[in-house]
Amino acid sequence: MKLRTLLFLAAAAGLTLLAVEAPVIHRKTGDRTRPQPPKVTPASTPGGPPSDAVVLFSGDDLSAWQQRDGSPAKWQVHDGYFQVTPESGDLVTKQPFGDAQIHVEWATPSPTKGSDQDPGNSGVYLMSLYEVQVLDNYENKTYPDGQAAAIYCQYPPLVNACKPPGEWQTYDIIFHGARFTANGELRRTATVTVLHNGVLAQDNVAPTGPTDYMKRPPYKKGPDKAPLLLQDHGQPVRYRNIWIRELDKYESQ
Repeated sequence: MKLRTLLFLAAAAGLTLLAVEAPVIHRKTGDRTRPQPPKVTPASTPGGPPSDAVVLFSGDDLSAWQQRDGSPAKWQVHDGYFQVTPESGDLVTKQPFGDAQIHVEWATPSPTKGSDQDPGNSGVYLMSLYEVQVLDNYENKTYPDGQAAAIYCQYPPLVNACKPPGEWQTYDIIFHGARFTANGELRRTATVTVLHNGVLAQDNVAPTGPTDYMKRPPYKKGPDKAPLLLQDHGQPVRYRNIWIRELDKYESQ
């Protein structure tokens, strides 16, 4: 269909077509006065923290964490990992974070117990708001927007990349938080990219708002940074090797 016809039909329907403009880089090509990118030393082992990462758990203690109510962390630390203490409550970082690259390793219990939303249920909440679901879905079937690597109750993962129960799995997440105007209007949605065991599971999706059970509430103005949260859903899910790189400081490069 020709552009003129499309414009006519849009006008007849009272619609406005907005052209998408290419980004403008306000620097000449090959500009040698442009700031050099900061140096970051990669980890010497796969999945390890690079030199600019904030290490949230390296295998020893939960000093970077507390219960959601502000009391000391009650989850159990074992040999190189920590585990949900069922019914103790959610765990949050003491430090708030915003735009970030996040690495989390987790394992569901083995042998698995229950079905649907029962086995190995937990979650990684970005800014304590947007949940990347943790669940045993190796052979366990549930609703697609509630399985592992889903943005819970919003976006199913592109693929099911789950390993068997008891095996360590990884989430590598790129997150950008929502932004609001001074009067509270949404200026930029949050966006989430998730690699599950190295496989792309969420491709820069935009949450419709915060996570809620069987609901999709709207965005509400809040701070640009908030704690990372791990969910206690009554299952002894294990976590290890958690680190985060704050991206805010690189956005103006």
